[in-house]
Amino acid sequence: MGPEVQNVALDPVLPEKVDVVVVGGGIVGLCTALHLSEKGLSVAVCEKGRIAGEQSSRNWGWVRVMRRDLRELRLSIESSKMWGHFDQLLGANTGYQQCGLLYMTSDEKTLDTYVTWLRRAKDLVGESLHTELVGTEQIARLLPHSAVRFKGGLYTPTDGRAEPQQAAPAIAAALRARGVSVVAPCAVRGVETSAGAASSVVTEWGEIKCKGVVIAGGAWSRLLCRSLGVELPQLLAKGSVLRTTAVKDGPTIGASNKHFAFRKRADGGYTIASGFRTYADLTPDAFRLFFKYIQALKSQGSALRLSVGSRFFSELMRPSHWPLDKKSPFEDVRELDPSPVLQSTEYALRGFLEAFPQLRGIRVAQRWAGYMDVTPDAIPVISGVASLPGLYVSTGYSGHGFGIAPAAGRLMADIICNDSPIVDARDFRLERFSDGSPTIVDAGF
Repeated sequence: MGPEVQNVALDPVLPEKVDVVVVGGGIVGLCTALHLSEKGLSVAVCEKGRIAGEQSSRNWGWVRVMRRDLRELRLSIESSKMWGHFDQLLGANTGYQQCGLLYMTSDEKTLDTYVTWLRRAKDLVGESLHTELVGTEQIARLLPHSAVRFKGGLYTPTDGRAEPQQAAPAIAAALRARGVSVVAPCAVRGVETSAGAASSVVTEWGEIKCKGVVIAGGAWSRLLCRSLGVELPQLLAKGSVLRTTAVKDGPTIGASNKHFAFRKRADGGYTIASGFRTYADLTPDAFRLFFKYIQALKSQGSALRLSVGSRFFSELMRPSHWPLDKKSPFEDVRELDPSPVLQSTEYALRGFLEAFPQLRGIRVAQRWAGYMDVTPDAIPVISGVASLPGLYVSTGYSGHGFGIAPAAGRLMADIICNDSPIVDARDFRLERFSDGSPTIVDAGF
């Protein structure tokens, strides 16, 4: 099972009509609803399972600007600013803290990539970026009592962390206090159209009339888009995480290298994961989309672990279309809850304890896994759909969604309202996968 998520009081009935329906009660969908509400639109959020039941509660909890794909950098900077006053805006506690994040290494080639990224990032955004190159002695001060000496790295004191199990529920509660309908478990089965544009969503509870629909379904977005005749290239990668019991000593910043990544938790323990390895299942979609992901496969190299399991056969048998008055696949599986890769979490924990041997008495409290929705170029789709006016997509965050959700939600709201966008949205358009644009993988992590 995944980590325990804070409960949220939800709406017992569907609204008859709203301006926009957001499909998905993860942090991206909720932030989108928040910014739409701030612009004066009426909004409903429909979630098929629990609020933040999937990757929004299962991620590391990092809020970072450092080592982002440069196409995401401005969005990350804006999001970092928003996290700083999010609790005040919401009147709630997301667990956000500006603790500083560190990437460290003793590998010369990796250090060279850090130097190159920092130069390119500074050229792009200048003094808006607070990342600095650090050496052995600076890292030793940032990681007191570390038994491992690292050659160098990147440090961003303005990066931080929040608590995934409470952040999205806090946003959902704030939305309800503002009059936004948040309904769950309530699967959206499909979208109805009128005069060629989206005009309502059909849910298992009934129909909501609307002028716009945002698909922010994370791992499920491709399936819903496909049922609407919209091609969204997206595959899933599995991340495995553990949390420890509380401990008094240990580093207070978050940090990552090739072997492990960690952050201090509000409960006094640590969230620990492998900082390098990616696990993915071979599925029918993996074969359908193979040529779109060639560059991504090359970029992962030896860090990628592929396997064939039950997902291949369950997805092979899953329909791509269904009658809207019948049960949909979203009701068959309310929540993706994959088993963690023990080898991955043990590898990360071993590296963490080698670096901090004074913490060897720490105990593992829980392990879990979650599916990240990954696009061919590892940056999200935040876009309208040209073939279906009134339909919008915000998905494919490739493991970065938690940290950049506040600004991503604002950008989606800007696009819907035809307002000046918070950042240039061109790199996030859906059509980049079909208009002949080259697929460039430049993921900072």
